[in-house]
Amino acid sequence: MSKSKRTKIIDILNGDQLGSTVVVKGWVRTKRDSKNVVFIALNDGSVMRNLQIVVDNGSISEEVLASITTGASLSVTGEVIASEGKGQAVELSAQAIQVLGEADPEKYPLQPKRHSLEFLREIAHLRPRTNTFGAIYRIRHAMIFAVHQFFTNKGFLNIHTPIITASDAEGAGETFMVTNFDMEKPPKGADGQIDFNQDFFGKKTNLTVSGQLEGELAALALSDIYTFGPCFRAENSNTSRHLAEFWMIEPEMAFYDLKDTMDLAEEFVRYLVKYALQHCEEDLAFLNKRAEDEDKNKKQEDRRPMSLLESLQFVAEHDFERITYTEAIQILRNSKPNKKKRFQFLIEDWGADLQSEHERYLVEKHFKKPVIIYDYPANIKAFYMRVNEDGKTVAAMDVLFPGIGEIIGGSQREERYDQLTHKMENMGIHAADLQWYLDTRRFGTAPHSGFGLGFERFMQFITGMHNIRDVIPFPRARGSAEF
Repeated sequence: MSKSKRTKIIDILNGDQLGSTVVVKGWVRTKRDSKNVVFIALNDGSVMRNLQIVVDNGSISEEVLASITTGASLSVTGEVIASEGKGQAVELSAQAIQVLGEADPEKYPLQPKRHSLEFLREIAHLRPRTNTFGAIYRIRHAMIFAVHQFFTNKGFLNIHTPIITASDAEGAGETFMVTNFDMEKPPKGADGQIDFNQDFFGKKTNLTVSGQLEGELAALALSDIYTFGPCFRAENSNTSRHLAEFWMIEPEMAFYDLKDTMDLAEEFVRYLVKYALQHCEEDLAFLNKRAEDEDKNKKQEDRRPMSLLESLQFVAEHDFERITYTEAIQILRNSKPNKKKRFQFLIEDWGADLQSEHERYLVEKHFKKPVIIYDYPANIKAFYMRVNEDGKTVAAMDVLFPGIGEIIGGSQREERYDQLTHKMENMGIHAADLQWYLDTRRFGTAPHSGFGLGFERFMQFITGMHNIRDVIPFPRARGSAEF
């Protein structure tokens, strides 16, 4: 049986192939005997639903049937027939079965029962075979496609920015060093320090934390660009919200101001949410029910304020509220949770860095719609953000979603050379290390702006998963670098 003959299960279940003889290949989810018939649920990952394989008594050898267990991979030739069972319109009457790979039922860890997410994280190499992770990864693919489609339709160019860099765009210092040194005997200079002049790149380098700075270079030549690539942060955080390796979407636009950027960010995320609702209906319905079942075992105060599908519709249907940071602080300072000291981080003075609990209060309780906060204090934001006329705030913005808080962060970039170098000096960033970046301000500078969307944070929202490690195939976090 040649590979070219294979028909995907989604095409059989959704197509008009009644009476056709086809070849399907996939993995066994369940197998059960009923009188003189064996029923096999086969799944190839193309769709949530399984294809029921019907094996009549005597049509397949007992030896072959005995080797068909949960997890085994099969190639099945048969006729597509109308199904008499519930839940499917068609099934496959098997004419020939080849076991491509057996799975010892005594050792295969994914037997047909409910498994905890914690257990599945320990076997991340096998968890795509479950309904939950099959749904997540199909939605992830749909969102990747939608990202590229959105920006392509708007005339943006996709730019690949470097993974190995000599800069720290965020200035936080939480970087992974890259070297080809023998770390047991690294070369050292006269001062006893490691001599990075002898390293592969002739200087100290690290894995990128953001493609933004390089993206700005491209935007100041090509106008509208976006990056979509991996980023790495060595944060010492072992939480459900942090990863050491994640994917970022970062558009940069020449001749955009902050309002233009807020408009684009709102249009972008609403486009993605609507695309998911239109193209991932079956997988979202499964995850919605899964989340509802999960909530039944929680206390009322710990349950989600909205179901997954309600949250998605909430974003798709509501224009985003826009308020300044100063207005947000006033609302939070006067809120009941703050006055009754229910916030973990109480809001007292202007200049406080907003936490997830504050962001969710504004979205879920106060405005009951997505919120964009803009014009943040300069001293809590990065060096590249444009200083406003008041001298104390910058043209920065965050987009806040229900259930998750901040999902996008962006700003108008500081295009004025003198102001930018002054900020860098105040923050201890050496201009000599970023001359290539400063050249864009010296030669034909222009107003420009951009934002970043952490793809896994967005995937948490789209799928309703609480732990960010469940929305990326192979999560990397402190103490975890399997596979």
